[in-house]
Amino acid sequence: MTEMPPIPALEPRGTGHRFVIYGDACAGEPGGRHEASFARVNAVVRRFSPEPEFIVFPGDEIIGLTRDEAALRAQWRHWFDVEMAWLDRDRIPLFHTTANHTTYDPMSERVFAEVMAHLPRNGPPGQEGLSYWVRRGDLLMVFVHTLWSGLGGEGHVETDWLDATLAAHADARHKLVIGHHPVYPVNGFEGPFQREIGPPHAEAFWAILVRHGVLAFLCSHILAFDVQVHDGVLQVTSAGAGTAHRMPEGLEYLHALQAALDDQGFRFRVVDDTGTVREALSWPPVVPPVTWWQELGGGPVDETPVADGPLGASIRFWRIAGHASGGAAQAQTLVEGSAGDDAVPPLWIGLAGPDQRLLVVLGSAPGRSPHTWYGPSLAPGAAFDIQIALHGAMGPGGLLWRWDDASTWSSLRGASAQGLERAAPVTGWTIGHTAVSATDRPFLGSELRVWTTHAPQGEI
Repeated sequence: MTEMPPIPALEPRGTGHRFVIYGDACAGEPGGRHEASFARVNAVVRRFSPEPEFIVFPGDEIIGLTRDEAALRAQWRHWFDVEMAWLDRDRIPLFHTTANHTTYDPMSERVFAEVMAHLPRNGPPGQEGLSYWVRRGDLLMVFVHTLWSGLGGEGHVETDWLDATLAAHADARHKLVIGHHPVYPVNGFEGPFQREIGPPHAEAFWAILVRHGVLAFLCSHILAFDVQVHDGVLQVTSAGAGTAHRMPEGLEYLHALQAALDDQGFRFRVVDDTGTVREALSWPPVVPPVTWWQELGGGPVDETPVADGPLGASIRFWRIAGHASGGAAQAQTLVEGSAGDDAVPPLWIGLAGPDQRLLVVLGSAPGRSPHTWYGPSLAPGAAFDIQIALHGAMGPGGLLWRWDDASTWSSLRGASAQGLERAAPVTGWTIGHTAVSATDRPFLGSELRVWTTHAPQGEI
């Protein structure tokens, strides 16, 4: 059998951390449905060179979901002793989170804590072996239990201990929080307490991450790769470790993430089960000073498209300022990017509804509905000054907004499984109305001005 060549690992720029993230294998059964696909992903991870310093596995190692304790323990034995036997865990620590296939009732929580006896026992009372923190030099990782039976089960997570732990490690340069369930919906799959953390906890949970300067929340559960940002904190979803059925079909793929942390930020590459790099990101983006941006008056656009696709993608930035109307509800155009034909335009940025909410609409294939993302509302009659970025390497999470240079970026909300890769190249801009005519969805406020620039997404 021919040995496959090494896959170059993503390494920190200077001092930092090199690691791997992958989750949701649902394996553990000899000859089971996902054993072969999990083996393919593991074979790729084994080729990373140099090898990772540690691995983060955010849950669903085994298929679980049985009331037979002996069968559950047998699955864990098969996962560790057979499927993961290749990994020297003394040299490369493997850190886990609880999940819906593995800690679904008090019995399975007890089994998880016993099977994971190698993990720290520094979690909150009642969650010893289920929640914990790890400090590796200037890196703090906090692993949370997003379905604690003592709080209500799936979608319920404790926040007081998380807050106190992050406060106690305020000196950590890099802070990551890891849990199974996302906080924000992924690919339009939304459902509190099943697909993401429920509302009694989600808002407080995210506010804690923001307050303590957490870089990213790493999660899985939704069978996809996804990255978005909210109030400056990334949510990175990686659930491609082996589960054979994927959502949405044809758009997602089995994968593992190479990750690197250093003083310049967080970078990762998404490597599929053939060893091919499919997506990549460097965060935070480097934004040219606003004073360098070009003011648009409509007309031709430079040769840089809205997005170059998921790899090597550029980021297009806008600053849009003006006075909002006194309360118009009809759609109002701020900027339209057209493709010079009669098709639905590739890009429309505007306001709609009685709350004058910011919308970004991306055109799709002929005959298909466009997809919409939404952001903040503008106060009637008030001055506004807002920035928008379209990041070609972030998929549906790459439509971003913030108020000004001093604010943090957030992803606009949407229900699409695709992002800028769906948009056609833009050949011209229209400001304050559509390309159809000056009376088609005009801006009804005053003093509208638009500036734009673009930049590469950064070194990967």
